[in-house]
Parts: sequence; structure tokens; C-alpha cells
Amino acid sequence: MDTKAVFTESAYEEVMSFLYSRLPMFHRVGKAAYKADLSNTLLLMDHLGHPEKKFVCIHVAGTNGKGSVSHMLASVLQEAGYKTGLYTSPHLLDFRERIRLNGQMIPRDYVVSFTNTHRTALSELQLSFFEWTVGLCFDYFASSKVDIAVIETGLGGRLDSTNVVTPLVSVITNIGMDHTDLLGETIPLIAREKAGIIKNAVPVVIGERSHETDTVFLEKAARERSRITFASDSYELSRIGNARGGYRSFRVNPLRSGSPFVIESPLTGSCQKNNITTVLEALRILAEKGTAVSNEHIVEGIKKVCEQTGLMGRWQTLEESPFTVADTGHNPPGIAQVVQSIEAHPHNKLHLVLGFVQGKDVFSMLAMFPPQAHFYFAKPSVERGLPGTELLPFADELQLSYSCFSDVASAWEAARASASPDDMIVIGGSTFVVADALSSLQVKQQTA
Repeated sequence: MDTKAVFTESAYEEVMSFLYSRLPMFHRVGKAAYKADLSNTLLLMDHLGHPEKKFVCIHVAGTNGKGSVSHMLASVLQEAGYKTGLYTSPHLLDFRERIRLNGQMIPRDYVVSFTNTHRTALSELQLSFFEWTVGLCFDYFASSKVDIAVIETGLGGRLDSTNVVTPLVSVITNIGMDHTDLLGETIPLIAREKAGIIKNAVPVVIGERSHETDTVFLEKAARERSRITFASDSYELSRIGNARGGYRSFRVNPLRSGSPFVIESPLTGSCQKNNITTVLEALRILAEKGTAVSNEHIVEGIKKVCEQTGLMGRWQTLEESPFTVADTGHNPPGIAQVVQSIEAHPHNKLHLVLGFVQGKDVFSMLAMFPPQAHFYFAKPSVERGLPGTELLPFADELQLSYSCFSDVASAWEAARASASPDDMIVIGGSTFVVADALSSLQVKQQTA
């Protein structure tokens, strides 16, 4: 046995245990971990020698779709031969999913070395888990000399820790009602927070038009002298038939210049049409800045996005019979897209394995699902997870058919036992429910 590997694994586990126990983490404890300014991040960047200034990047914000867009951009750039960094959050199974270089997760050794080197500063600066992760990521990308990085915001934009970069292109996918206690209680207010990533003279791509947000973005772009484009003004996508062989096909019609071509995407959810349009427009603007890719790179990069970047949880097929999918949609706009995908897939009876975390508009989301489904409620395994029993008053008011379970694995097993081969099981409501389901599937496959 490789003793160095054993030591590394032990050291990594110790470091992660230390970080989880010492640093406030939004996705576990919620609002208490949120820092409403960039002062700590700026101090950390100064301590690290400003790694954020040592690589070029694309900065991606938005309520929904920013993860899919970020992964697709990274896959296309990687396909084109660029040494590509990718930063996303949260992770599903392994912390290191958040920081990738050409699709490969950051080495455990680097996480251990960085943490041990900067432990004193970590404590003195009183960093949050997210601030520390951003520092680790930027340090890794700078030391690795990436050609380009794709940086996804965590929460919001204006005050997000990633917002210390000056990108080649800024991207805002869309705006919806989520994290209203932190970002604002109206769509325009949330849009203003997301618009905070628009930088002076840096072009910005907006993924979806909306009468409530267009003015916000246009005004911010004008103040920053930032050229703004809307993805739908440059590309028109039309779906070609139903999803086949695990892929959905789209015909791309460039509206500015170029010939039509066809894209096959393994991301078959209904929201992906807008996400792909956003990716195409971001790449078009990026080419104007000197980072060019061909249509062939785009086609192959999008087709291989999951295998090249490790993307999971976006209308992801887990089992074929009964057809079982997991989706990380976790707010009303995201759930609306999940419901569209459900309606587009033929099935007999629908089984919904759902769980939620504190601070979400649970009633509104439950009301969006087909009421004739059977609901299997469970608590996601994070501190913010709502026990399934707390969903029952909502379910009773909506007159839903339901069962309640202590954990996601038990709920999924009950759905499996009840479902016929031509039924459909959908797992979601929270990113952490999907994480629990994937973990459960991993265990099942390892013991099979």
C-alpha cells in the first residue's frame, strides 16, 4: 500500500474536518455565514499576493442555470485546447468538485498544503468557508497558470466573494425569486445585486430578457460603460424531436452571422435551451476578446460536458426502470423548469422524492408540482434541512398524497418499491436532496 497516499488522505480528512467545524458555511447554517461585504475577501487576496489578478476569467451569475452555463463554457474551452479552470458551488459528493482544472478536481495535497500554510491568516481574518474556498481556488488557478477560468458566483453578485475578479466577459443567466432575505424581495432588487458583477468596460451577456430586469441591467451597463448583449438577439435555438440516447438535439440559427449547425446536449431539461443560447453568446463575445473556439469545439464541448467537467444533478438519469431522475432546482423558477421537464416525459404515475431547506418558499414550490403525484418527503442531511414532518401542513392544505421519511435514501427506496416500470421517480427540491440521492446510489453500486 502507498503510505504517502494514506498519509495524504488522513491529512485531507483532518483539514476538511477542521474547516467544516471552524468556518461558518452558508449551505449548512444559512444566513449566519453570509458576509455582506467584500472586506474579508480583499484582505485575503492581499495576503495571498492577489492571485485574482494572475489569470483571466469569465464571471457567471444568475438565479438559475449558472452552474450549467459555467460547466458548458469550461467544457468548450477545454475542448478547444485551453488550460481551463472551473469554480462552482456547492458540491454534491466531494468538496473538490468546486475547483477543477481541465475537468480534474483539485488535488487533496494542494488543499492540505494551502490550509496548513495559511491557517493563521484563516483565523485572524475570521473567514467564512466560502471566502476561504475562493482564496484556495484563485491561488490554485494562479499557480497552475490557467489560460482561462470560468468563475461561478455563490450567492448574489455584488457582494459575492468571487466579485474581486475583473473578467473578460460577465454573464448573468436570469433572475428569479430566491434568497429574498439577503438579496431583496422583488425581482428588480435581486437583479441589482446580480448586476454587481458588471465591471467598467467589461462586456456583459444577459441570458434571458425580462421587462422587470432589462432596465436594471441596461442602466448598470451604461454607468459602467459596459457593452451589453442579450443572448436571444444573437442566437435562435429550436429543438429537434424528443430526447434520444441520452441527448437532446437543437438546431442553432446564428442571427448575426454564420451558418446554422446542430448541437446535441446530455442536459435534457427544458431550461437548457436558454442556457445553451447564453453559452453561445458568451463564447461569441469571448472570441472578440481573442479567445476563439470553433463550431466543432462548441458541438463536442457541449456534448461531452458531463464527462469533461463532472457536472451532475441537472435532470440527471439515475435509473432506467422505473425512469428516475434527479434535479437540483431549488427555487420557484427552478421548480417550474423541473415541472416542464416532467410534463415532457411520458409516464404513468409520478413519484416525487422531495426535501427542502430552511428559508425557502416551500408552499409555493409544492403547489407547482402535479397534484396527482405521490410525494415522499424527507429531510436532506444538512443542518438547514427541514424535517419531512414540517412539510405535512402544506401537503394537507394542498390535499396531496404523501408519505414521510427520516432520510432521502429511505424515501427513494419506498418510491422504488411502489413504482411500476412505466412510472417516473423525480428526486429534488434541494441541491442537498440530490446530493443525498447520489451518495445513496454510489453506496448501492459499490455494494452490489
